[in-house]
Amino acid sequence: MNRFVNSIIRLRWLIVFAVLALTIFFGYQLKNLTINPDVIDSLPDDDPTAKLFKDIGTEFAGNDMGMIVLETEDVFNAEVIQHVKQITDSIRYTSGVSTVTSLTNIIDIKSSEWGIEIGKLVDEYNLPVKQSDLDSLKNYTFSKEMYKGVIVSDDGTATAIIFTLLPDNDNQTIAKEIKEKIKNMNLPETIYFGGLPLMMNDINDLIISDIIWLIPIVFLVIAIILLISFQSFRGVLLPLLTAGISVVWTLGIMSVAGYELTIISNIIPVVLLAVGSAYTIHVLNSINHMALQDRKQALIKGVAYVIIPVILAAVTTATGFVSFVFGAYLTMIKDFGIFTAVGTIIALLLSIFFVPAMISALSMYRKKKTVEDTEKKPVLTHKILIPLTQTLFKHPKYTITAWAFILLVSVIGIFQIETSVNMADYFKKDNPTRVAEEVMQKKFGGSLPIFVVFEGDMQSPEVLQKMIETQRFMKEDPSIDVTQSVADLIEQMNDAMGEGKRIPDDKAKIEQLWFLLDGQDVMPQLVNNDLTKGVIQSKFASVDTKDIEAFTKKMNRFIEENQNEYCQIKLTGMPSVYDKLNSSLLNSQRNSLLIAIGLVIFIVSAILRSVSKGVFAAIPVVATIIVLLGIMGIAGIPLDIATVLVGSIALGIGIDYSIHIITGFNNHLLENGDAEKSIESVILLSGKAIIINVASVLAGFLVLLFSQIVPLQNFGLLIGISMIGSGFSALSLLPAILILANRKRKITANNH
Repeated sequence: MNRFVNSIIRLRWLIVFAVLALTIFFGYQLKNLTINPDVIDSLPDDDPTAKLFKDIGTEFAGNDMGMIVLETEDVFNAEVIQHVKQITDSIRYTSGVSTVTSLTNIIDIKSSEWGIEIGKLVDEYNLPVKQSDLDSLKNYTFSKEMYKGVIVSDDGTATAIIFTLLPDNDNQTIAKEIKEKIKNMNLPETIYFGGLPLMMNDINDLIISDIIWLIPIVFLVIAIILLISFQSFRGVLLPLLTAGISVVWTLGIMSVAGYELTIISNIIPVVLLAVGSAYTIHVLNSINHMALQDRKQALIKGVAYVIIPVILAAVTTATGFVSFVFGAYLTMIKDFGIFTAVGTIIALLLSIFFVPAMISALSMYRKKKTVEDTEKKPVLTHKILIPLTQTLFKHPKYTITAWAFILLVSVIGIFQIETSVNMADYFKKDNPTRVAEEVMQKKFGGSLPIFVVFEGDMQSPEVLQKMIETQRFMKEDPSIDVTQSVADLIEQMNDAMGEGKRIPDDKAKIEQLWFLLDGQDVMPQLVNNDLTKGVIQSKFASVDTKDIEAFTKKMNRFIEENQNEYCQIKLTGMPSVYDKLNSSLLNSQRNSLLIAIGLVIFIVSAILRSVSKGVFAAIPVVATIIVLLGIMGIAGIPLDIATVLVGSIALGIGIDYSIHIITGFNNHLLENGDAEKSIESVILLSGKAIIINVASVLAGFLVLLFSQIVPLQNFGLLIGISMIGSGFSALSLLPAILILANRKRKITANNH
């Protein structure tokens, strides 16, 4: 190993210039990195729910629905109606918009002296101005089910403009353009923006805001921790430099490979800054520990001593990330796993090659230690590690009993964990987007679109009647107020003809009524061109996971019982997508954790050539994960697209501390043959690096508490807790197990 480190020192300038060149190259690629905040895009292409949802967009004039709500004292006011038309026209003439529906252009079906009249609720070229006309419009609007709670709230204080976007467009850009256009109108009404495209645009802005503000703060916080810990310029510069370079390389590779930043991969820089600095911290700590007069020899011995545990730590951390590739359902989580693993390996290589090369090339050696320096006991050692060691040797059984009690309480908490997939929950409670969603839920039954697709002859009385029955069944759910389909329009037309609000029994009669509907703006949203498919559109008011799950199960059972060879029925929409996301979160959590634990134990066992040591290394971090999940349940922190990552990441990072204890114990045992002395030595040596590492990683992740995205706040808090837990368990639970396993037994080097 000494020869290997000598080679690094001999090639130091080549290594430094190679790293500089690659950093410039990958840094230049960052200009091409784009952001995609859409969670729907992260569902696999072969997922039937996602595929059907995307197909709706292609066949029925778009499924990406946005809502703009104007709130005022009374919607039926001449000025307000003028403003509604202004917004409607502005959206209508925006490139990429498929349909717009509002008070000023919605279809109206009524009887007339000629039989039936199909027009608009309001004449957009002759808007009502007189109070009598406005009162008449108000009374008529509230008399019809298709308007009340759809485009005008029940209390008449809010009106909605609903639009859909064409598929295969840059919907975030279109949503941003629409939002800016309306804001620039400076209208006096209170305006709320909601629905998926506008929400995705807002998440996009939050991701950019997080990257701009959080990364510098993470750098600063970690720098302060490192300065306090190492009290040297080298001790601050090198860990941050290696972590920073690993971030640039990783994001550069993402850009070159054609990947986008998502709401999850957005945190890769923070993860790598916190994790990537750890390997350099252990390398520097090992070099500093070598009390040699020859500084070059201290560098060689220090790096040689720490290479194996650092490689093992990085490989197991990367394994924790890679577990998402095999265990996760969402592609964004898989991508996160791939690139954080890549970044971890980059940080490892930089700590082994670049750090020694930099120290040697720029003579960044630590000043020579004097006898006085060597005899000094650092504060961490004197105040924390020595008392901890003494306590462990006195009371190892009490230590394990205390951990057993903590784990028991945590297991109870695990059963209280709930899931959350509602995108509105990504925003803080006072965020305008969150407020807008609450207003839309209260006034218009939410903004989560539901689509029930019917495949059959759309002019068949049986199919249309089945649509009406399905709509009635849907409205029995308290979270659904309004449904819309072509069957509704046929019923209303039949009623206007004086034959009752029902579907005609005769197909020829339906075809006659259908002729009057041809060319109406609403038709492409309700039926396809060859009339073989139709759709019921609705909105789901509740965002509660249990309500969504119950509705989806109930609807799927109804569909199974009611479809036949003439009429195939399928359910999709955001509740179905959320239900799929919800089940995928639970599966991802279980699968990625099991895969990560299995791989970590296998890797550690293989490298240390001991299954027992692999299991011992895993015990503290598995205990930490149980405590972590227990805290989630007790504190009411939901399992979402960010917090689902916590378990495997905590395992991958936290195992590092156990590895340093196990490998250090092994090395000391080979040197002195005394298990107790080996445990004491490893706590005093590796303990310092572990505490510094925990502090820097903890500080880095806690910066996420300042994120604008709520799941990322929870993610930062939980990873911070897991770092404390895994560091503490590696310095208490693991040594206690080793003490009991080796008590009253002197182990000689020959036995190993």
